[in-house]
Amino acid sequence: MPELPEVETVRKSLIPQIKNKTIKDIKIPYEAIVVGDAQEFINSLRGETFIDVDRFGKYLVFRLTNDKSVVSHLRMEGKYHIVPQKTPLDKHEHLVYELTDGTDLRYADVRKFGRLQLVETGTEAVVTGISKLGPEPNSAAFTLDYFEAGLKTRKKNIKNVLLDQGIVTGLGNIYVDEVLWLSKIHPLTPANKLEHAEIAELFTAINEEITLAIQNHGTTVFTYLDASGHAGSMQNHLHAYSHGNEPCERCGTIMEKIKVSGRGTVFCPHCQVVK
Repeated sequence: MPELPEVETVRKSLIPQIKNKTIKDIKIPYEAIVVGDAQEFINSLRGETFIDVDRFGKYLVFRLTNDKSVVSHLRMEGKYHIVPQKTPLDKHEHLVYELTDGTDLRYADVRKFGRLQLVETGTEAVVTGISKLGPEPNSAAFTLDYFEAGLKTRKKNIKNVLLDQGIVTGLGNIYVDEVLWLSKIHPLTPANKLEHAEIAELFTAINEEITLAIQNHGTTVFTYLDASGHAGSMQNHLHAYSHGNEPCERCGTIMEKIKVSGRGTVFCPHCQVVK
């Protein structure tokens, strides 16, 4: 699933390709990809112009004229790309914005888990899941005091708490494994059992890892590409994720892989000891 760095990379790659371009028509071969009535989605956006692309956590928000916005969650496999209008439709392309310049902005999703929702600009936090998100790493609202206070109220294991998006948003399975390895915290440690020093290490790791991942245009371990068709390179900097049964870079102990709430989870049994 694309996490904050991947979605931010997609956002940045979309803006120069669609900004100030006008929608001539919309085709929706798989109508369930749209939340609400598909024909209303088409009628409301026909003739509107893209003016920007924002992001909240893992959500993309396409800004259009006349106070219209489209909230898009990529889920597991969602992708955007630009192609000439006469390009044959791929079976995994489920929504097509036909633009007046002769190109298409197409949304493709092999697993069909992604969703797009038309909202009035300014209401996106009310009518979508955005309202439930915690602050982003490196934001003014994401302070050490805030983070520590939030963790002290959570009895669940730290991996699940970080995946929850409620205390801090944007981390998925890849970056949670990474920040826990960096801060030497076992993924099954109850969040409220962490000491101040451990929380401080984790706080720093989250901010630095997300910054590094954005600089490297995200992680491509399976199919992730940005809207220009480019892969990320953060996979070359991973220490834990996808390194199960390999020696730990720090101590040489063989890394273990377990399931945490159904998620494959890699950690070092020597460096990351459960409490």
